[in-house]
Amino acid sequence: MPHPTVVLVHGAFADATGWMGVIAELRSSGIPVIAPPNPLRGLTSDAAYLASVLTQVEGAAVLVGHAYGGALITVAGAAENVVGLVYVAAYVPDEGESLGRLQEEFPVPPLTDSLKEWTYPLHDGAPAVEVTIEEQAFPTVFAADVPEDIAGVLAAAQRPVAAAAFTEPAAVAAWRTKPSWALVAGADRTIGPEVQRFGAARAGALVAELPAASHAVALSEPSRVADLIKAAVRATSCPPARRPTDGQTDRAPRPRLSDQGVRQP
Repeated sequence: MPHPTVVLVHGAFADATGWMGVIAELRSSGIPVIAPPNPLRGLTSDAAYLASVLTQVEGAAVLVGHAYGGALITVAGAAENVVGLVYVAAYVPDEGESLGRLQEEFPVPPLTDSLKEWTYPLHDGAPAVEVTIEEQAFPTVFAADVPEDIAGVLAAAQRPVAAAAFTEPAAVAAWRTKPSWALVAGADRTIGPEVQRFGAARAGALVAELPAASHAVALSEPSRVADLIKAAVRATSCPPARRPTDGQTDRAPRPRLSDQGVRQP
């Protein structure tokens, strides 16, 4: 059975070059891979763009989302040719849940106090807000385990994300019907590890955790990220009854927000 195509979706403050090491690892194993741009304009429109990319992918696809990209694969992953979802240091929202709603139930990450607001015009000319990370804070908040010179380049070249991306609810949660995997970055200061663990557990994902990894784990640990993606590719290339787990943990019962001692929506 041919491998599904891996579609890598980057998150906020970054672009698809953040996947360069992961792409090299996947290609060395003969796995087809693409890394389309993420517009970063809003959950609904960004997910629609990703869905349009999927309609042009031949055969099955495994979606991989980093950070905010996790929200996009949650929505666009409902596409018929998507056979698996991989979350990398990512948000995993539920249907009807915004990222802001999900995040507010957990401790505020250092990212929040390090954001810089900008404005840009909408189609009708009205101003809208987008955010980046303060350049001096970027290495510590986003890329603490990346060489300092590279982190500095990433800070200067970061792409802003529309503030609206954090307030739009997810129209669907594809993890309810698709198998999922998740990598938790244990030293993440952009999206707290507890947010990542909660989302992964709720989705019933097979979880791997790197305790010392920063938010830029795809750059700092490309082999480990690629290993999890390869496990998903192998699993979705086999009949479900023979799907290997590659040493990952078994799926856990999906927790609810009330199970975490927090408010119900």
